[in-house]
Amino acid sequence: MHLYNQTCMACSELITNRYSTSFSMGIRAFDKKLRAPIYAIYGFVRFADEIVDTFHEHPKAELLRRFREDTYRAIEEGISLNPVLQAFQQTVHQYNIEMELIDAFLDSMEMDLHFNRYEDRLYQQYIYGSAEVVGLMCLRVFVEGDEATYQHLKAPARSLGAAFQKINFLRDMRSDFDDRGRVYFPGVDFSNFTLEDKISIEADIKKDFDDALVGITQLPKSARFGVYLAYVYYTKLFQKIKSAPVHQVTKERIRVPDTRKVMLIFSSALRNSLNML
Repeated sequence: MHLYNQTCMACSELITNRYSTSFSMGIRAFDKKLRAPIYAIYGFVRFADEIVDTFHEHPKAELLRRFREDTYRAIEEGISLNPVLQAFQQTVHQYNIEMELIDAFLDSMEMDLHFNRYEDRLYQQYIYGSAEVVGLMCLRVFVEGDEATYQHLKAPARSLGAAFQKINFLRDMRSDFDDRGRVYFPGVDFSNFTLEDKISIEADIKKDFDDALVGITQLPKSARFGVYLAYVYYTKLFQKIKSAPVHQVTKERIRVPDTRKVMLIFSSALRNSLNML
């Protein structure tokens, strides 16, 4: 059983490394004991997201329904032949991740099957389920059972997840619209995306980042540097998007070059070693 569990965790690590260099970079900065459960969470959310975003030639609603049922069964029975769900259910049980968070996440994935425009209420619901609850799942791992610390850091964790997601929306505006017909930001017309729209969205993201940073500095030492590294990467991406003209945001996917990511690692590590976070 130990070998099986190790293999399933390794699958989630592989998925994370293949899909996201930025999150992989942050996870490797965690204390070793935290890496496997965070990989497990990422593998779970990534595969659910793939169902609704990528599998265009397949029955997405049916696949998502089966994925949800398989998730519940894996958690209830404590075993799954799906390696991603096996790794995830172990993490759920070990760190007491609430079913409410899992339900909210899967509900948000289902929303992508039915909506391509999000007014304020749906937008807030989607941000919570697709991003904020993922931050809360990770926070459960970071605090390792310390309920008081979890409650204290819930709001900043939600803010960080929201900031990451909103930046993803800005970065991927063109592909979301062209490939999936989606516009997530309420009241925004992709065909007439204005400077005023961009400034308003950026102000909202900045507030999320400001609220999140307060919590990052109070995280347990085992997790602080890794989360800070992801924060630094996303703030750098945010700066590039802010400095880009409106037409560029709607025409290309803005990114941080790999060489720049390496520099961010070293500068963040220096700040961490000097207790400057």
